[in-house]
Amino acid sequence: MAGLFTYICFPAVLRVAGLFDKQAEDYLVGRPTYPKEWYSMLAALTPKHSLAWDLGEHYEQVIGTDISESQLKSALQHPRVGYVHTPMTMSDDELVDLIGGENSVDLVTVAEAVHWFDLPKFYSLVKRVLRKPGGVIAVWGYNACVTSTVTHAEIEDVLKRFYEASKPFWDPKREYLWEGYRTLPFPFESIGLGSEGQPVALEIPKEVSFEGVLRMLRSSSSVHTAKDQGVDLLSQEVIEEIQRAWGGPNVVRNVTFKAFMLAGKV
Repeated sequence: MAGLFTYICFPAVLRVAGLFDKQAEDYLVGRPTYPKEWYSMLAALTPKHSLAWDLGEHYEQVIGTDISESQLKSALQHPRVGYVHTPMTMSDDELVDLIGGENSVDLVTVAEAVHWFDLPKFYSLVKRVLRKPGGVIAVWGYNACVTSTVTHAEIEDVLKRFYEASKPFWDPKREYLWEGYRTLPFPFESIGLGSEGQPVALEIPKEVSFEGVLRMLRSSSSVHTAKDQGVDLLSQEVIEEIQRAWGGPNVVRNVTFKAFMLAGKV
């Protein structure tokens, strides 16, 4: 799971089932944790704080759902958060009832995942469960990271070559992510945190070790898709090249992930 209570999948709306099963631990360790300030910002936008779908800390009850059992097993635990496996066989009505019923959810969040969804189906579900008035949906992602060191250009060049090599193994829907959600359909009324075609720019600071870089790259779906097709995107040669650019296996760097968010209401 990407951070604390911030990854969500739905039965019958995720386009590629099981895409992140194999690398659940790498995903947990290698991906950034989202700033607490984001949650405070979103919580301030909902008049009620009874039920959030996937977000913790500011709400009395939180439900985190995922199609992947291995992702759920890797989730960080919290006394007010319940994690629920939602298999592909679950119907829309069953899911709505599981979440709390129609017009019951104050906040829905989706981190680094909405681009995989069957969007019309997902948005239809969101419109059913969001509280009216006042319910909010927020989706966000990230697609680049930068360091504040003089070696940034070298690191960026190596990572750019890695991503170029991985492109043939991307799912087409990943383009939404790399375009910073600027082309992502988002049929909700703006609440001042981005709108369709105009996501708000955000940043995620993180201390990253060389091992953390490798974990982040290994958590990519393209790495595992390529491996299934007999292509090793993270060969020993590539790993050594990344290590040299990073400055060595024991170096920890301050990294900023460039992120983007869309939030709205029905």
